[in-house]
Amino acid sequence: MSTSDPTVQPVPASVVHQVDAADTTLSNPKRAVIALGSNLGNRLETLQGAVDALEDTPGLRVKAVSPVYETQPWGVEPGSQPSYFNAVVLVRTTLPPTSLLERGHAIEEAFDRVRDQRWGPRTIDVDILAYQDVVSDDPVLTLPHPRVHERPFVLVPWHDVDPEAEVPGRGAVSELLAEVGRSGVAPRADLKLRLPE
Repeated sequence: MSTSDPTVQPVPASVVHQVDAADTTLSNPKRAVIALGSNLGNRLETLQGAVDALEDTPGLRVKAVSPVYETQPWGVEPGSQPSYFNAVVLVRTTLPPTSLLERGHAIEEAFDRVRDQRWGPRTIDVDILAYQDVVSDDPVLTLPHPRVHERPFVLVPWHDVDPEAEVPGRGAVSELLAEVGRSGVAPRADLKLRLPE
């Protein structure tokens, strides 16, 4: 991929430095990757609210936020639901995976996420894609996310924020993305999520 690709927005070094400084408040933090998606209501505002809610979580620091992409809903009739805004957030956290999952569900509930149908429309989806190098087939929280390797709408933004990323047990995000392609994942350069102060 060429370095002139306009969809890739590197994180300014100053931001990284600030966040690294904040990391000293966490002892022995773990890396986690979280996908956000919204296709109801004010989608951008909801995504930003989820980023802010993650940052407000004790024992968690938001390290990077991807560009925003617009995608068509997965697994449903075309045109039957509004399009999604998707983004990926890198965090460092001292929370164990199950506590991180509980926090994700709490954020979904705070935004009135309704789980009445599989692949139904939702105000916010908070999915843990990966946690360190953990590979677990626990049905409550399967790590890495069982379908991450086949979903361009999470691989594209993940690659943006961490081009060297690996999906534990699956390989490099860049290689997985090359396999599935970027079809249907439209960059929204007019929209931007803020890193929490």
